Amino acid sequence: MRTTLLMSFCALSVAALAGSSARAEDLGGAELKDRISGRQVYLATPFGGEFPLNYRSDGTVDGSGKAIGLGRFMQPTDSGSWWVDGSKLCQKWKSWYAGKQFCFTIRSTGPAQIAWTRDDGLTGTARIAQ
Repeated sequence: MRTTLLMSFCALSVAALAGSSARAEDLGGAELKDRISGRQVYLATPFGGEFPLNYRSDGTVDGSGKAIGLGRFMQPTDSGSWWVDGSKLCQKWKSWYAGKQFCFTIRSTGPAQIAWTRDDGLTGTARIAQ
């Protein structure tokens, strides 16, 4: 149950990677890597808070930062790897999602806002810390 809740939380969090803008454009390749690498991405959650993911420039990612507005019981942690494959941002966690790889189409919706669509159709929004 806890793993299922955590996986749902993370999936919904990733869906929070978008903002609002009149003009959105898909990111890919070097532009996508430059936008994400070395940054902390705050995933919007359906609970009204944000969950941080740290996309390190060495290709590792971790979800170990302090969640904002989610209370002390919603502080899940894991680490894994991330990479850009063509026009997609891909990631694989050690334990989240049972270690399954997922890739995302990332759309810029503002200077520090993105929207994402996971390869299974799940969507969300996030903001990128500068």
